[in-house]
Amino acid sequence: MAHDAALAELQTFLGDRLILSGADLAAHGQSEAWFPPTPPDAVAYPETTEEVSAIVAISARHHCPVTPWGTGTSLEGHALAVRGGISLDLSRMNRVLAVRAEDMQAVAQPGLTREALNTDLRATGLMFPIDPGANASLGGMAATRASGTTAVRYGTMRDNVMALEVVLADGRVIRTGSGARKSSAGYDLTGLFVGSEGTLGIITELTLKLHGQPEAVTAAVCAFDDFAAAVDTVIATIQMGIPMARIEFVDEAVAAIFNAANGTALPEKPHLMVEFHGSATSAAEDARRFGEVVADMGGAHFDWATTPEARGRLWRMRHGAYPACIASRPGAMGLVTDLCVPISRLAEAVSETRADIAASGLPGPILGHVGDGNFHAILLIERDNADELKTAKALARRMAERAIRLGGTMTGEHGVGMGKKDLMAMEHGQAWEVMARIKRALDPDGILNPGKVVPENMTEVSQ
Repeated sequence: MAHDAALAELQTFLGDRLILSGADLAAHGQSEAWFPPTPPDAVAYPETTEEVSAIVAISARHHCPVTPWGTGTSLEGHALAVRGGISLDLSRMNRVLAVRAEDMQAVAQPGLTREALNTDLRATGLMFPIDPGANASLGGMAATRASGTTAVRYGTMRDNVMALEVVLADGRVIRTGSGARKSSAGYDLTGLFVGSEGTLGIITELTLKLHGQPEAVTAAVCAFDDFAAAVDTVIATIQMGIPMARIEFVDEAVAAIFNAANGTALPEKPHLMVEFHGSATSAAEDARRFGEVVADMGGAHFDWATTPEARGRLWRMRHGAYPACIASRPGAMGLVTDLCVPISRLAEAVSETRADIAASGLPGPILGHVGDGNFHAILLIERDNADELKTAKALARRMAERAIRLGGTMTGEHGVGMGKKDLMAMEHGQAWEVMARIKRALDPDGILNPGKVVPENMTEVSQ
């Protein structure tokens, strides 16, 4: 193998925590999406920042690629070692290092999952609200600037990561940000690494902003005769200033899939799924006002989830939408689009997207976090069907072009990875080349998660 020297030195250092064959390599070559298997040359399991630093320094000396791995739930091939080398599995760095309840902050290692953090916080009255659906690792969520169903109220990872510890491409360890709520001291390096997808450094510690657990939670699902009325309801609710914790949209195809997968009896129409957080009084008042908007917009089949168990079932159904959609076409895999537009252009974007999907001949159920203008089409394609994959890619590209034309972005939360890399020039123009220069300044040999996000040569920028 091209990286034999690096692997030999790393095995002396890590012993049986460097895996060179077998099931671990296969598992780290898989993704949640349509990408072909891409096993690394080895999987390393560090347990401390110092070990991550040493692994990266050794790899740098031998020009061996290092690709970070959290839980493997990303959808754009972010964690696949497409240039071989080391898959750096951070799952053993999974501790809560500190909870500063008085400051509403937690310090955690990158391999800790969001659900494990919230379990640890349960007795404090605090929570970490970012909910991308999957039980992702916090390091991976920061690296992809994740968000999810609660972003409309609590923001994204960008808004909730206060400070980081990062290992650079030469093995140096730096700290960015602080526990202070604001700072004017220098460049925002925390913001630079959040969303960098492991291409600029390896996150080994995070200081996170926490929020109070709500006193009361109210949730509901309601149906509409057409998708435009559902989208207009979202827009009207936001414009009225009703503070939603979640507001999700699913189209009639997803409603039917939910019924088949969960034994529910939702009308096969577009639906909104909504949740309010607050005091008992405020949550009830917000729900009442939202109900008035729904009635004005012609919504029906209003079903309140009044118990924690009912709310849990509602959101488990929503979070299970992706695998349920995949299962709805036996033998299929998903190419997931991830558009985000200004809320005023949401109805236009969804309408044009639905028409484009219908014309393509592919199944493409639509759902999304419409409270912040973000929606997804899950394009269901037959495995190993090159023609369908080509059609889906062309369709996804037109969706990206549409989102950008409407003043939005090709990805609201999933990130770029290698799946959307060829669309970066379209969205960013010459700014993409600036990103490449930042990458080269911090990682001149290109060992950190190569093949992702940025161009590897300037000819890509002009394409």
